[in-house]
Amino acid sequence: MNRKSAWKSGVLAVAALAAMTFATPHASAVESNDPIKIALFDWTSVNLNARILGGILEKLGYTVEYPTGDYLSSLTTSLTNGDVTVGIEYWDTTAGEAMKASDATGQTERLGELGPKAKEEWWYPLYMKEKCPGLPNWEALKDPKCAEAFSTAETAPKGRYVGGPVTWEGFDDERVVALDLPFTVIHAGTDAAMFAELDSAYQRKAPIMLWVYSPHWAPAKYEGEWVQFPEYSAECYADPKVGVNPDKAYDCGKPHGEIWKYSWGGLKDKWPVAYKVAKAYQIDTNELNAMSGQVDLDGKSIEDVAAAWVDANEAKWRAWAQ
Repeated sequence: MNRKSAWKSGVLAVAALAAMTFATPHASAVESNDPIKIALFDWTSVNLNARILGGILEKLGYTVEYPTGDYLSSLTTSLTNGDVTVGIEYWDTTAGEAMKASDATGQTERLGELGPKAKEEWWYPLYMKEKCPGLPNWEALKDPKCAEAFSTAETAPKGRYVGGPVTWEGFDDERVVALDLPFTVIHAGTDAAMFAELDSAYQRKAPIMLWVYSPHWAPAKYEGEWVQFPEYSAECYADPKVGVNPDKAYDCGKPHGEIWKYSWGGLKDKWPVAYKVAKAYQIDTNELNAMSGQVDLDGKSIEDVAAAWVDANEAKWRAWAQ
């Protein structure tokens, strides 16, 4: 081989090596071909995050599966025994006790904060304030006229409150009793059904009070307010003597705080690079709200929206894998 050919071969070899290095970890670097299982739950943003993280890991050569699970029990069963490898959204607002129980097992790991702050509470469109001018103070809801303004044929004269699916808990039935609110709690079957009802009511300026959470596209799309209940405390939930009703627990609003990522305790040792990516993975609130809107409002598939994020942010997630 002459010098020119040798030089050319060397350049090609270096280029090939550089390409392999940039692509790591790829198939040769995947620590196990067993599937990494990322949980899907029953709301849009969590499934977007699951598909984004899964899409990143698939690009890095991992096998990924997406089992559908129960939000709260996954913390203390599926993640502890490895049936689920990663769960992306566990909210301080609804999963606080389940996270404590999961931490106590020593078989799961809290991977850090997702990024957006969690808020969820009773919410109403601003046009309802004309019929219940004492809002957002929760005590306005005790007025029978205000409650009736939120009523429907199935609940009159009591107001109607649309709660989330029963798997979300939230203790709204207990809150109504503890605060002596003349409201009937109706649990939506799904997240999608709950927000479809909001959209229908809003277009007609019909009465509605429901569970709205953030991050979500709804607070940005619709003009409204959250009810201001007595401030949450762990003691309010645990001890009837604490709060405005000395005989009942849950006489306060919902908690607020962070959204956490969790993994099965064996992720770190079995798939160390995937573990690094999962720990580093974060998403911007506005970005997540916009993507949720693309799915719920524009009719795009979760898979397509997630794949677009993965393609547009390759430099970011490649750095997470280093």
